[in-house]
Amino acid sequence: MVEVLIIDDHSVVRAGLKQIINETPDMIVADEAGTGQEALEKIWENSYTVILLDISLPGRGGLEVLKQIKSDDPDLPVLILSVHPEDQYALRALKSGAAGYLTKESAPEELVVAIRRVAVGGRYITTSLAEKLAFEMTDSADRPRHESLSDREFQVIRLLASGKTISSIADELALSVKTISTYRTRAMEKMNFENNAQLIHYAIQENLV
Repeated sequence: MVEVLIIDDHSVVRAGLKQIINETPDMIVADEAGTGQEALEKIWENSYTVILLDISLPGRGGLEVLKQIKSDDPDLPVLILSVHPEDQYALRALKSGAAGYLTKESAPEELVVAIRRVAVGGRYITTSLAEKLAFEMTDSADRPRHESLSDREFQVIRLLASGKTISSIADELALSVKTISTYRTRAMEKMNFENNAQLIHYAIQENLV
């Protein structure tokens, strides 16, 4: 029996995923968590076959949680199920140790296939993502500027580019305004941008928002 831990901060989403998984004969939702910290505590105390993880979590973000899980238990498969398109977060997730990446627009049947595959040690990626990974392995000088950013810097600049203020981002990520400002400054320096207008133009061009 494949025992799944669902990590998502939306109870409605968890309920929908739970129904899909529990209706599959060889799977069961063993537990669920609404925050990264809650999830980590459950993983430390219990055993699961597969972790189904959302990237957008309050406080400790999904990629940070992913890295902690892989640090604690490198063999525990983590399947990312995110609202964000592949070209925004998939490569970062896979580099951080995810066994697969699906968007929340994926069909229930595809989710079941993905869980089964990662449960036995396999990987689940789409054809388009496989092409991106192949490109990533080359020594291309044409890689986008945002690839130089840390996961948190990348998260902050995406939110800024979507029109959110520093204070609203701080509230959403449960971090201080000063911390968010620091991430913004570092990101702008790395990407050689002087203002938000340049950032927004770039984000739209690179399909980050």
